[in-house]
Amino acid sequence: MAKIDAFLIRLIQMGGSDLIIASSSPPIIRLQGELTPINMEPFATEAVEELLWEMLSEDQKNEMSTNLDLDFAYEIRHDSESIQRFRANAYFQKGGLNIVLRVIPKNPPLLTELGFPSSLARLTEFRQGMVLVTGPSSCGKTTTLAALINNINEKKPLHIVTIEDPIEYLHPKKRALINQRQVGLHVDSFQMALRAVLREDPDIIMVGELRDFETIQMAITAAETGHLVLGTLHTNSAAKTVERLINIFPAEQQPQIRVMLADSLRGIISQQLVPRADKKGRAVAYEVLYANPAVSTMIREGRTYQLSSVMQTGRNVGMQMMDTCLMEMVRKNIITYQDALDFCQDKKTLTEQFRSN
Repeated sequence: MAKIDAFLIRLIQMGGSDLIIASSSPPIIRLQGELTPINMEPFATEAVEELLWEMLSEDQKNEMSTNLDLDFAYEIRHDSESIQRFRANAYFQKGGLNIVLRVIPKNPPLLTELGFPSSLARLTEFRQGMVLVTGPSSCGKTTTLAALINNINEKKPLHIVTIEDPIEYLHPKKRALINQRQVGLHVDSFQMALRAVLREDPDIIMVGELRDFETIQMAITAAETGHLVLGTLHTNSAAKTVERLINIFPAEQQPQIRVMLADSLRGIISQQLVPRADKKGRAVAYEVLYANPAVSTMIREGRTYQLSSVMQTGRNVGMQMMDTCLMEMVRKNIITYQDALDFCQDKKTLTEQFRSN
């Protein structure tokens, strides 16, 4: 058993989500969204390095030494069986080396278990196009993506190829054939994986993160050429997601990209995690944009600033604005009004809605 395992077992026993091992600090557990230090002496940098090196392969050690930053997956094993998996990141900062590990649930979740309506599964029914899950860091995007893949796996005999950095949820064999590729382990980059995947006869491609121009360009092309592409992006709303996808391209390419995106986009889920009013963890607040003819026309004509109005009037077809979701959660006593204000996009409008009710 590696020395880090004792801290990870304590993390699991406490019901925490993250373990932070930082130089010159005692270990810290994130519990229900808040940081809780473990009562012990601070780690010296050498002790943190010893914990990290014990978790890494030789190739990962070389990558960490070269890049001074590393994303990887780690698992606690017993008798050659995985007991618990974690997503991990190691990095240097002014005080020394830090390691952050996040618990990965053993089984891919259901959408309804995460707090989404079952109707969201309609985003998995397309044969071609692009579906995006967006939001800030640590808001559960990967978990939502895993739930969408799990929904397909339970219902359709399709070939799904995932490109991840690192692999988080392990998808068991159900109806679909799922091949999971890890950047840095099975392929050198997202771009190389996307180039190769089109020759691997996939029906569905899952891209763990659309993080740069080339990856986004290839994902849009794959979506337009007959594949369903699922991916994540760090943006805070559906409208900003569309703007980000377009603005990452040079000005002379943007008209063409608007047309391609208008034709291929199927939907956007934008989410964030908000502390629960009962202090028992966090609840997902979300907005949903479904691409209909009006949405496609707005994207094609560069009128993305009007997408919010379409979402406001599209509740009858399942669309939803983030602030509307937050207000509903306040009414149901899931979250507090103050937290809704902290996480909303338009404080003035939310305040007026609250007072009118």
